[in-house]
Amino acid sequence: MQIVKNFIDGEFVDSVEGKTFDKRSPIDNSVIARVAEAGQADVDRAVRAAKAARNGVWGGLTTDQRVDLLYGVADEITRRFEDFVAAEMADTGQPRHVMTHVFIPRGAANFKVFADIIKNVPTESFQMATPDGRGALNYGLRVPKGVVGVISPWNAPFLLMTWKVAPALACGNTVVVKPSEETPLTAALLGEVMNKVGIPRGVYNVVNGFGPASAGEYLTRNQGVDAITFTGETRTGTTIMQAAAQGMRDVSFELGGKNAGIVFADADFDAAVEGIFRSAFLNSGQVCLGTERVYVERPIFERFVAALKQKAEAVKFGRPDDPEANYGPLISDEHRRKVLSYYAKAVEEGATVVTGGGVPDMPAALAQGNWVQPTIWTGLPETASVVREEVFGPCCHIRPFDSEDEVVNLANDNDYGLSTTIWTTNLTRAHRMAARIEVGITWINSWFLRDLRTAFGGSKQSGIGREGGVHSLEFYTEMRNVCVKL
Repeated sequence: MQIVKNFIDGEFVDSVEGKTFDKRSPIDNSVIARVAEAGQADVDRAVRAAKAARNGVWGGLTTDQRVDLLYGVADEITRRFEDFVAAEMADTGQPRHVMTHVFIPRGAANFKVFADIIKNVPTESFQMATPDGRGALNYGLRVPKGVVGVISPWNAPFLLMTWKVAPALACGNTVVVKPSEETPLTAALLGEVMNKVGIPRGVYNVVNGFGPASAGEYLTRNQGVDAITFTGETRTGTTIMQAAAQGMRDVSFELGGKNAGIVFADADFDAAVEGIFRSAFLNSGQVCLGTERVYVERPIFERFVAALKQKAEAVKFGRPDDPEANYGPLISDEHRRKVLSYYAKAVEEGATVVTGGGVPDMPAALAQGNWVQPTIWTGLPETASVVREEVFGPCCHIRPFDSEDEVVNLANDNDYGLSTTIWTTNLTRAHRMAARIEVGITWINSWFLRDLRTAFGGSKQSGIGREGGVHSLEFYTEMRNVCVKL
């Protein structure tokens, strides 16, 4: 039985109240770890440690010194690559290839990318005239916000946690991380890395627990936290925003999505099928950028549905370290029940189930895991629950369309606005469509490509603010102006 403690002021510690909770494996529901649940006193101590480090040794380092340390963090993650892969597989149950090719390498890369950005980003300066003719000089100073509360999700826990921690630390902030209660392992492992490379005590802290009346609520309400960044569902983001209003703390949110995929008849057919398959079913559909609404131009609609059905039915369920398996479970039994309730609701509302819609037959050793089938529907109106609401599971509804204007209206007719993927060989059309879809990121003939220097975030109810490159610095720093009379 693995014991996962809170990481506060450079030490792994039990909760003051002695409370713990079980971490269960998604693949068979067995208990794989016992996790210390942080109470109010633990969170308060973590915030004090972070503030002391910010005002102390961490705040006294030069940018170059911080950059060197963050490069060391990235190198140590790479050295312990297999440890992070094993921890992430245990937490999420997802296949090894997802961890080794995407989630862990990108997590390590975050530290180097943002270290490079902070080292090279300029600020502004202006000369101005004054009545005496001597003038004045104005120049900007970029300073850290202070203590940043990081609340990270369970679907890509290490990648999405480091996406926030790396720029926060690069800018000179300190952090208190509240990982999802479903995925505590890599956040704890990163604490070992921080100590190994010499990150000062209190710079990186981890408090484990839940949301209401637990670590999440205690962290967001703590007035020693200067800014809060969160990735997760919109409802939780609303609650955090209400807490952040006390004290006028800044927030950065990447929230839910009900993303549209658009396939034109002139698209590279095989590439489009593969791209939509990945965007709908990667990570068992547990991707905020995933495609749950697919619109296919009518001349290729039937052929496309048949091809996507064939790929969905070819997935191989199994343990994450099984070299023949390429498909994992959902994160928890609770989430599985939610997804299955949407599967049932789709049928109640009149969907044609092209494939899936239930639970796969699994061997006895895995029968208690959180497995569900990749599912495709057709025939539903745009008012249907599974067309309007984020399921966050391996599913999509496919509908035919006849014109650009029609599909733009369909794609935009949603409360969310995170991403879209458009498949066409007509680049004039592609650019025209990209300008009209109301989302934070549009992919043309691709999906999930991310240049970490570019702006990332959602529109409408999919988020507030932008992260990536210099856009992250807009949240993790404050600009001050210095006016010098000459």
